[in-house]
Amino acid sequence: MYNVSVSPHIRAKNSTQKMMFDVAIALIPTLGFGVYNFGLKALLLIVLSIASCVASEALFELIMKKDLTIFDGSALVTGMILALNLPPTVAWYMPILGGIFAIIVAKMLFGGLGQNFMNPALAGRCFLVISFGTAMNNFTTDLYTGATPLSMIKAGESVDLLTLFIGKHGGCIGEVSAAAILVGFAYLLIRKVISARIPVTYVLSTIVFIAIINLAKGNELTVEYLLGNVLSGGLLAGAVFMATDYVTSPITIKGQYVYGVVLGLLTALFRVVGKSAEGVSYAIIISNLLVPMIEKMTLPKPFGSERSFKEKFRAKKGESK
Repeated sequence: MYNVSVSPHIRAKNSTQKMMFDVAIALIPTLGFGVYNFGLKALLLIVLSIASCVASEALFELIMKKDLTIFDGSALVTGMILALNLPPTVAWYMPILGGIFAIIVAKMLFGGLGQNFMNPALAGRCFLVISFGTAMNNFTTDLYTGATPLSMIKAGESVDLLTLFIGKHGGCIGEVSAAAILVGFAYLLIRKVISARIPVTYVLSTIVFIAIINLAKGNELTVEYLLGNVLSGGLLAGAVFMATDYVTSPITIKGQYVYGVVLGLLTALFRVVGKSAEGVSYAIIISNLLVPMIEKMTLPKPFGSERSFKEKFRAKKGESK
């Protein structure tokens, strides 16, 4: 006797909860280094960001009488990524406001997980940058004063690449240590949570476009300048933890490469041509909006599908000859 049921008939072993908790584990090294680098204030901001995201999602679903989804880990990851993008000097209430905006406005009002059209954590960060521009660009602490390494690079000053790789410098909580980010990247690759297509294409495209734009402007180009752009700022963190978001990145393989190139182009334009030294957050959000078009253009052609009008016309033309 056969039982007929709706699809899917074959299910993967992975689940949303497993993948989200894998991402959370991958974020621990970079956030942990941020706490080590900036102190307990950074830990407080991380806790407030996570608590705000989880509580916002739970309260929204209770008020709207929906099933609780906080146990799938997505709100936890959103809170961690939002905290990753915060300077350690911001006021305690800012991660709370950012978390509320990220979950309520950028996620839940669009239908929840899987329905949001842009990365919620980055939407929360951009909301905070627009609302508290001065505070979100203040990286001066007791240990680190002056401009960030990325600002120094943009101004043409030299930086120590080893210091950038380790992360003993000012910046946002979770973006300072390239080494810690790469540890998380390796973990996600080993666990097969993400592929290397988007992160590698993004980083390489950024290097190529930064080089092209600088050469077009007649600027001097050095290896230190290019590597400095990779190791400083939010490029690596954005490439590994934000650009690879399942919901807001293309599902087609060709689309993922195109997406990475678009990200690299926008980041290079923001960094070299724009007034600000950084541009990763806005590059990812703008690229998120282009994902439906990228997917439509890169959909694979089904085997045995009906030929297009042009193909039929060419075939008939060939037969007539």
